Amino acid sequence: MTGALIAVAALSLLVFLHPYITYPLSLYLFRERSLKINTKASAPSLALVFSAYNEERSLPAKIANLRDLKAAHPDLRIMAYCDLSSDRTLEMLKSASDVVETIAAAQRTGKATGMARMAASLDTDVVIFTDANVILDPASIDPIRRHFSDPDVGGLAGSLHYTNDEASPTARAGGLYWRLEEKVKQLESRCGSIMGADGSIFATRRSLYPVVPPHLLDDMTVSMSVPIEGRRLIFVPEVVAYEKNATAASDEFRRKRRIACRAFNTHRHLWPDIRARFGATELYKYVSHKLLRWFGLIPLAIFLITGAAALILSGQFFLLGFAGAAIAAGIALGLFGISPFSVVLQILVAVVATFFGITDSWKGNTYQTWTPAKSRA
Repeated sequence: MTGALIAVAALSLLVFLHPYITYPLSLYLFRERSLKINTKASAPSLALVFSAYNEERSLPAKIANLRDLKAAHPDLRIMAYCDLSSDRTLEMLKSASDVVETIAAAQRTGKATGMARMAASLDTDVVIFTDANVILDPASIDPIRRHFSDPDVGGLAGSLHYTNDEASPTARAGGLYWRLEEKVKQLESRCGSIMGADGSIFATRRSLYPVVPPHLLDDMTVSMSVPIEGRRLIFVPEVVAYEKNATAASDEFRRKRRIACRAFNTHRHLWPDIRARFGATELYKYVSHKLLRWFGLIPLAIFLITGAAALILSGQFFLLGFAGAAIAAGIALGLFGISPFSVVLQILVAVVATFFGITDSWKGNTYQTWTPAKSRA
């Protein structure tokens, strides 16, 4: 009995760690797929779009960035959707009408509706999607044009750099997680497609823009539609964007819970097409990168319960007490902001928040609209 419990505990720990350790390592085993960049191809026309709700704190830097982008690339079309903001967001966007076209919502609709309205009004070859609080390096436009000269490429994700990693344990944990995420994307891209793009910075061919129900995660729906349609979704680190992370644990918990709920709703919408159209390699990527992360709290809980039961049955009460005390001490040190315990604690909190978001999805919650985190500015 003890041996069986130990085996279950070991297997559960392996499942929990797989998305973060064994999955990235396994990607080295897959054959590399090279790109077919055509430097002689005509440059695709580009548009950059973003949705904004109560972003007056972020907009001065954003508008200055848009002016830099427009000065460096005069043919770049820029469009914003103001989701019935209650602050000066609409006024500030309209004051920058020389660089940005603004669509003003008559009622709160959510980001997905705004992005869909803008995409439907465009006639460019490629649409660049970003957020109101994100700053895009003007040097990123040329790599975007260049990579879309490959006819197999249907979309790409850029590299997001957090500018306030050291502001709090929450920000440090978010930065650490994101560096791991981008390493995984780099390895996924090397052998095919990445499993979705973050809304901070990605681009797709306009012709591939799907129908996006308003309660779904638009960046996941739009980006995952690229590999579903048989094109490559790649990671391009030369496309660089900058953003501030949330520094308050409560803000980050709510954000991850909301995103997880919308992501799982999106998964249920996309799953029939993913299951029908993905090959074995891409399906392995999706399950490892997405599903096992979302449900990570379950194998972690099984590991802790079966591990404790094995120690009790084998009479290892001292070892059980020591392990319990070590866990309690680690949590206490984490709560006091002592690194690396604080970072580990924040990662575990994120695992819990994600699972809460999954249960929200099961209950029928949608989180269609959003509010910017106060601790982000």
